[in-house]
Amino acid sequence: MQLNGYRSMWLITMFDLPTDTAAARREYSKFRHMLLLSGFSMMQYSVYSRHCSSKENAETYVRRIERQLPPDGQVRVLRITDKQFERMKVFWGKARLPTESPPAQLEFF
Repeated sequence: MQLNGYRSMWLITMFDLPTDTAAARREYSKFRHMLLLSGFSMMQYSVYSRHCSSKENAETYVRRIERQLPPDGQVRVLRITDKQFERMKVFWGKARLPTESPPAQLEFF
């Protein structure tokens, strides 16, 4: 979907953070909570996604993640287009589920 000439996209954030100490669990929880407050939804454990209306909007969220990185562990952020996202195959057991749709966009004329 294009909005005002900008290509919308999805951000997929994947992370592997330690949870072996109370401090590490707090950091994990703090990072996960920041993603949820930023509009990300859990796709799978430690995999969160968010639809962005443009590359610039996506970059805003990438910078936010970068500022909130936990001291340990690994975080990856993947940017993919709507078309790439809709080609994703989602399986639950042997059944195929539909891929999530992007949220409705507001348009001003």
